[in-house]
Amino acid sequence: MKYQPPYTITSKIIHLIAQISENIGRLTVLEEIQENLKLRKANRIRTIQGSLAIEGNTLSTEQITAILNGKTVIAPPKEVQEVRNAIKAYEAFQQWQPSQEADLLQAHQVLMTGLIDEVGQYRHGGVGVMSGDRVVHMAPPANQINRLMADLLGWLNDSDVHPLIQSSVFHYEFEFIHPFADGNGRMGRLWQTLILSKWNPIFANIPVESLIYQNQKAYYEALQASTDRTDSAVFIEFILQMILDAMLSSNETAQNGDHATAQDSVQVSDQVQRLISVMKQDEYSLAELMQLLGLTHSATFQKNDMNPAIEVGLIERTIPEKPKSQKQKYRLKK
Repeated sequence: MKYQPPYTITSKIIHLIAQISENIGRLTVLEEIQENLKLRKANRIRTIQGSLAIEGNTLSTEQITAILNGKTVIAPPKEVQEVRNAIKAYEAFQQWQPSQEADLLQAHQVLMTGLIDEVGQYRHGGVGVMSGDRVVHMAPPANQINRLMADLLGWLNDSDVHPLIQSSVFHYEFEFIHPFADGNGRMGRLWQTLILSKWNPIFANIPVESLIYQNQKAYYEALQASTDRTDSAVFIEFILQMILDAMLSSNETAQNGDHATAQDSVQVSDQVQRLISVMKQDEYSLAELMQLLGLTHSATFQKNDMNPAIEVGLIERTIPEKPKSQKQKYRLKK
């Protein structure tokens, strides 16, 4: 018998598919009108930043942009290598076929070169998914991976289920199997994007990973809930909601053009709005901004105020290629 992943199609899944399909038409028309290559590039950078940030990479969208433009960035070499690999993978991924094992292995080699020894091959040992110091999922034994992946790729090739469901089921099943020694999370997200982009090319430019990063805890909870229930419906619902939210954000940004305000497309916290409101002159040091706001803890200020403001494009660094420079200042993005 052919393998059939266990999942239920809920009324919420049907509703989300209808909403996503409706927004595909809107985005397609907007992209055809604008042919906005700058916006596509920005979304690709957000995709890479989001997917890698889930795995602990700390590089900002500005630093990733600098790497993409061939500039030197002062950052941990491993994180720079992760970004370079991801840029190559997302530039090349349209040439890969989702159901082809050779393409899957090649993609892993591109994503993980210089980061681990076992690149482009399935793992040879056991692996568990950790949450802090606790194992939340023990992946199947290594000697089962070839069979499990053959079943999953075979199902992907033969299945006639809607691509939005198909790609989400694959994403969940892939994470459950955890076929590689490392890089499973970023590979699963890349492959879902690939499956969707084969259905409609517009998905290559929608930064779903950025939304997943913003809802990282819920992402892992949906994976765990689906495993506990032996039914990936919870994960499908979560991922479809992330896709819809990313599309709505892209829709508003595309309508408003390059200078769309982040308040229109991203929920901006009260802290960020307060930060923006005090910035009257051209440039400020971190200390000057903290003084204006009456704050004393630098790390908390950067985490809750400055970094979110930079992430959504409201504020920019004056020296983006050296984010930790002592001469660093900040200004409102024009």
